[in-house]
Amino acid sequence: MMDMLQYGLGAVSGGLVGFVLGLVGGGGSILAVPLMVYLVGVPNAHVAIGTSALAVAANAAAGLASHARAHHVKWRCGGIYAAAGIVGALAGSTFGKMVDGDKLLFLFALVMLLVGALMLRGRGNPGNPGAECNREKAPKVVAYGLGSGVFSGFFGIGGGFLIVPGLVASTGMPMLMAVGTSLVAVTAFGLTTAANYAFSGLVDWPLALVFVLGGVAGSIAGTRLAARLGGQTGRLTTIFAGLIFVVALYMLWRSAAAFLPGGGL
Repeated sequence: MMDMLQYGLGAVSGGLVGFVLGLVGGGGSILAVPLMVYLVGVPNAHVAIGTSALAVAANAAAGLASHARAHHVKWRCGGIYAAAGIVGALAGSTFGKMVDGDKLLFLFALVMLLVGALMLRGRGNPGNPGAECNREKAPKVVAYGLGSGVFSGFFGIGGGFLIVPGLVASTGMPMLMAVGTSLVAVTAFGLTTAANYAFSGLVDWPLALVFVLGGVAGSIAGTRLAARLGGQTGRLTTIFAGLIFVVALYMLWRSAAAFLPGGGL
C-alpha cells in the first residue's frame, strides 16, 4: 500500500505528463513509467506499466474527444489500425509480464532513446496531403497497427510516437489528422494492456485515478501555453527530446545490473 505522499506525487507526475502532451504533442506519455518508478516509488515495474497504461488510455480518450469535435479524426482508418493493434497489444503485454522488471525497464529506456530520436527527426514534418483508407491500403494499415500494438503492449505506453508516423506512412493522411486519429489506437492499446495487467492484479487503481486527474489539469495548462508560444513549439520539442535522452540514460544506469551475472532472473 502506498502512502498519501506517493499518491500526491502521482498526481504531480500525471500533471507533468499532461503538461508535456499539451505543450509539444505526442511523446509525453513515455515519461509515465519512469515517473511512477523513480518519483512516485512504485516498487514493482509491472505495476507501474499496467497503471500507466490505464492512465494513458484515459488521457488519450479525453484528447480524442477534443480532436473529434474539431473533425481531426478519420474513424475508419483509426478503427482498422486499432483493431489490428489490439491483437498486437494483447500479445505484447502478455509477453511483457513474463520479463524481469529490471530488464523491462532497461529495454524501455532503449525505446525512450528511439522516441527522442524520432521526435528530433519529425519536429518540422508537416505530413502528406490528405488521404482516406481504402482496400488497397488496408494491408499496410493492418501491418503498421499490429507492429505498433506489440510495442505499446510490451512497454505499457501509448505508442503515439509510432502510431502517428505509421498512419502517415500507410495512408498518406495529413499530420494533423494522423495525430487525432492516432488517439483511437492509443486508447484501444492502453485499455487492452491495462486489462491484461489488471487480470494479473498489476494495476494500482487509486494511483491511476490521481494520475489521470493530474494529467487533465496539466494538459489544460500545456495546451494554453502552446497557444501562446505559437510557432516556437519546435524548439520546445527539441528540449523535450533532450530530456527524454537524459531520463533514458538514467534508467539504463539504474537497471543495467539486471543484465550482469546474478543481477536478474
